[in-house]
Amino acid sequence: DAFGKPYIPGSSLKGKMRALLEYAEGLVSPDKGLIYVVYSKERPSNNTIMHMCKKEDCPVCNIFGRNHGKHKVVDERAVDRYILKDFTDAVNPTRLIVRDAYLIDESITEEMKENMELDWTEVKFENNLDRITSAANPRQTERVPAGARFCSEMVLTVFNDEGDMYLKKLLKAMMLLEDDYLGGQGTRGYGRVAFENVTIRFRSVQFYEECENEEILAQGSTLAEVVEKMRQG
Repeated sequence: DAFGKPYIPGSSLKGKMRALLEYAEGLVSPDKGLIYVVYSKERPSNNTIMHMCKKEDCPVCNIFGRNHGKHKVVDERAVDRYILKDFTDAVNPTRLIVRDAYLIDESITEEMKENMELDWTEVKFENNLDRITSAANPRQTERVPAGARFCSEMVLTVFNDEGDMYLKKLLKAMMLLEDDYLGGQGTRGYGRVAFENVTIRFRSVQFYEECENEEILAQGSTLAEVVEKMRQG
């Protein structure tokens, strides 16, 4: 951030949760609406495939949003076979806002800093060995130390009486993320996250008119605890 401290971009959190929910909801297949999003014509490897459809009841699109305009729709998973499809008439307001998660300074203790190379991050030394020649290729990766905590906020806008369903899907995406990873090199132990000290608040229109009637729906020290309370009603 502006003070040189690590933070988690809201876009990273939102994008990862969307991707995990797409798989969990069985939407990662051509017949479910996969679009080929072109980010770089010069470097096709930078392109990505994501789900987007026109269905009014799609939880992924309604929570995380749709891109307007025309997109290349993938046919039979072959990225070189597609048709242009116009999504202009399917654009709805995105329900989910994910704020940037900023570091809680106190979570980086003085004892931790004694073993860190930098003020807020550590450098992990690794060695990549060539399987044929056994030649070593040392590398360094900067990362936040285990135990670092960040403070974040998500806002889920309710437009109709289906707010409970979308909230359950969001909690599902958060639980999926806890069992996955955030960022790169997750299969080697990087990027494990957990949601702690979670509070779910509901603010009606009256709250913004009269600054009252905020309701705490659930709170707990872990995400699992909050999810269980929501299930119990």
